[in-house]
Amino acid sequence: MLDIHALVIDDNNRNLSVVSQLLALQGARTTQISHPNQLFDVVPTLEPVDLVLLDLEMPGLDGYQVLNMLRSDSRFDRAPIVACTVHVSEVGVTRDQGFDGFIAKPIDSDRFPEQIERVLRGEPVWEAR
Repeated sequence: MLDIHALVIDDNNRNLSVVSQLLALQGARTTQISHPNQLFDVVPTLEPVDLVLLDLEMPGLDGYQVLNMLRSDSRFDRAPIVACTVHVSEVGVTRDQGFDGFIAKPIDSDRFPEQIERVLRGEPVWEAR
């Protein structure tokens, strides 16, 4: 079981729910953000974050802009930030832009626990399928 706190950022409430439920099954606590503008209110009060799962295509700020915001905040220095998106053609771009991994949506619930455990061990996870 994972004793971690994960930040899940996705503008699709169904995706937020699925990812959060899968993490909960592994014992993780989650904070959900459904609009990137919520980051400005939520981040200052967050308990330490061990993992971030971040969608790329969102209104207002895209995943790359959110990545840059999080990377500029020392509270996220140790948290792997993983792109979690349907845009599988972006896997190379996400690596080049500084993401720590890539997990394609729809999430494969059978593989997801192992993918998360690998990310948390610092192992590469760049899976577009």
